[in-house]
Amino acid sequence: MFGSGVRPTLPFVPLLNKLRGVSVDDPRAASLARLRLAITAFFALDGFVFAGWVVRIPAVKAQTGASASALGLALLGVSAGAVITMMLTGRLCRRFGSHAVTVACGVLLPLTVILPPLTHSPVALGLVLLAFGAAYGGINVAMNSAAVDLVGALGRPVMPSFHAAFSLGGMVGSGLGGLVAGHLSPTKHLIGIAVIGLVVTACAAPTLLRHPAPRPVDRTPAAETTGTGARTRIDGRTRLLVLVFGLIALCTAYGEGALADWSALHMEQDLHAHPGVAAASYSCFAFAMTIGRLTGTALLERLGRTRTLVAGGLTGAAGMLLGSLAPTVWLALLGFAITGIGLANLFPVAIERAGALAGPTGVAAASTLGYGGMLLGPPAIGFMADWFSLSAALTSVALLAAVAATIGFATRRVATT
Repeated sequence: MFGSGVRPTLPFVPLLNKLRGVSVDDPRAASLARLRLAITAFFALDGFVFAGWVVRIPAVKAQTGASASALGLALLGVSAGAVITMMLTGRLCRRFGSHAVTVACGVLLPLTVILPPLTHSPVALGLVLLAFGAAYGGINVAMNSAAVDLVGALGRPVMPSFHAAFSLGGMVGSGLGGLVAGHLSPTKHLIGIAVIGLVVTACAAPTLLRHPAPRPVDRTPAAETTGTGARTRIDGRTRLLVLVFGLIALCTAYGEGALADWSALHMEQDLHAHPGVAAASYSCFAFAMTIGRLTGTALLERLGRTRTLVAGGLTGAAGMLLGSLAPTVWLALLGFAITGIGLANLFPVAIERAGALAGPTGVAAASTLGYGGMLLGPPAIGFMADWFSLSAALTSVALLAAVAATIGFATRRVATT
């Protein structure tokens, strides 16, 4: 039956291709559709593994006997490892290709998430988080680079959909963590997370490794590009604008990192929530962010970039004030959900604008700033929690969301071009 050389096709595959707008007679479109699915899987994997770790932070904190400031310093290990790797990952992607680097980091990330619950001191925790941070930073730069190439080839603004997959992975990972928090030790839980992560990598890796990064449909005449799509001539004004959009990404990712690492502890410590309910706090945020990003393309088409940035920043600020200062568990959960809706599309829009201004080089710079905010925010929250209180420290998320909205309005002329 299969000896004729004709590959069998599952009966529902043509229907799925039709729903995605892919013609079975267009090999390039089918190839891009497979790439999109594989890259989406890595975004979901990243969110799933990261959420699996963050919901067990309270248990690991108790296990190591760390204070809030000591935990903040230990979490700085994630930041340091990620920032160092982010600076190197761009070179690795140019040398080996973003697809190969994504796959390599997709193996390292699940393996390193097992390490934190094996430690029994803040120092040891900080050291193993260096390795986890390195894998986390590497996969974020690599998969975003792969996504940028694919967006250019598709000629459609689908970047929010990739970040929706990250949020969906985070929602599933934190929801699973809430279910098993009272039944499994952090070690057993994170070993299970690692196994699932490695299975996802094994399923998605062949597609990335078989297909090189696609070239964009159209070349921008105003800029010369290399074979990898990176611009070679960027003026000072463009660099400044990329930095500005990178700051928007930083402000919003700061909030995502803060909620990931501190929301569960805030719920347990300040509102005396059950560990399972506390773990669901990040799940509420991630679910709302997922919904916001799934509708991101339609929202951008209806409101435009400037209104999306301003409205999103102000909504996120209001939601975070409610989430951090609410006197009851359910009001806090509502605040986290509103924050997720508000911040949902700010990061993708900032990355997209940086890419429109400076190509993949701009995307890499803005992504590094953005993820730097996500990773450096939690340690800052830890220090502020010791100086003031954790609820007061979390209001800094609202402040930076308002700053992002202000920057979005100030750059309205650039954002609409």
